[in-house]
Amino acid sequence: MRQRFESARRWLAHTRAGRICLLAIPIGLVAALLVWRFPDLGNIGNAFREVAWAWVAAAIGMNLLSVVVRSIAWHIVLNQALPPPHPKHRHVFSAFSIGLLGNAVLPGRVGEVARVAVLSRHVPNGRTTWAAILGSIFAHRMFDVIPTIGLVVYVLVAAKVPKWAVPGIEIVLAIGGVLLLGSLALAWWHRRSGQSGVDSVGRIRRLWKKGLDGLRVFHSPGPAIGALFFQILGWTTQILAVYFAFKAFQIDAPMPAAGLVLLVVNVALAFPLWPGSVGLFQAATALALLPYGVAYQHGFAYGIGLQAIEASVGIGLGLLFLAREGISFAGLRQIPSLGDEELEEDLEEEIDEELDEVDRQHAGARGCNSGEHSKTMAPDRA
Repeated sequence: MRQRFESARRWLAHTRAGRICLLAIPIGLVAALLVWRFPDLGNIGNAFREVAWAWVAAAIGMNLLSVVVRSIAWHIVLNQALPPPHPKHRHVFSAFSIGLLGNAVLPGRVGEVARVAVLSRHVPNGRTTWAAILGSIFAHRMFDVIPTIGLVVYVLVAAKVPKWAVPGIEIVLAIGGVLLLGSLALAWWHRRSGQSGVDSVGRIRRLWKKGLDGLRVFHSPGPAIGALFFQILGWTTQILAVYFAFKAFQIDAPMPAAGLVLLVVNVALAFPLWPGSVGLFQAATALALLPYGVAYQHGFAYGIGLQAIEASVGIGLGLLFLAREGISFAGLRQIPSLGDEELEEDLEEEIDEELDEVDRQHAGARGCNSGEHSKTMAPDRA
């Protein structure tokens, strides 16, 4: 029995057919949910005919402001992770926007790798700072945990939370809390250990230490508070965008309902199995609005509009800066595979150079010691 279990595990983990089966199970469940609860297309059309476009424009403006302030937060984290001269904000904003595009139109979290690849083109020795930039993205994500906790508390106290949403919220919150505490512990360990012992560690540990450079923001209270402030501001503007979209779709729901929708869709997007989690996003939104007397069809139409509002900002800015960077969309799709190869090659080259430098320093120190020893022994030989 144990051998059969092990062979099945290997088949699922190491074969293409097995990985397809792993993806087919959750996708099938979501498809069944959508078939069961898919609204009438006529009702969706009616909801869009009554849209107040002025409120749509206001919601788009709030989403744009959210992108701006969250990119500022990432810039603060980057300035702590990378040695001077630090990247200019226009380059940080460009990489951040292209990352939003990658996350919106490609499966998984391709946008995070795209951020690293784009920004590394604009920093000194960028090809040898991939690990630190990637670590800064992780640190930037960790600053989402505290506003998420605040949003959860606000929603649980003031909103009508459906019972089905509570377990998912608790799981995502627990994962975020563990990751935040783990990142703080790693940052503390990195500060204590410093860069000593480079010659005695292997390549994997050296790569690990370079990645931990991205967590340097946790060493400095001032920059950490600044990054947290802009992340909280970004979440606030997102809640306002959801609320303004309520007004656009003639939904009479209070601000706590907007917080609930924002929280539920973030839970739905936490593990994207396909681009944008289209369908799941709308179903989660519609189900979250049922306690407020919003019909499922109307809530589903609102979910389509809300995702379109968010996508218009992310995709629009991403395509604009993609063209400015001189990268085609096909090139964006190839970034993850090319990035992995270049990252491994560049890091190995940098580590080899640093280890060679340490060897030369040690060789020089041994030469000096042997020279002094010869001088002290010379009178005895004479």
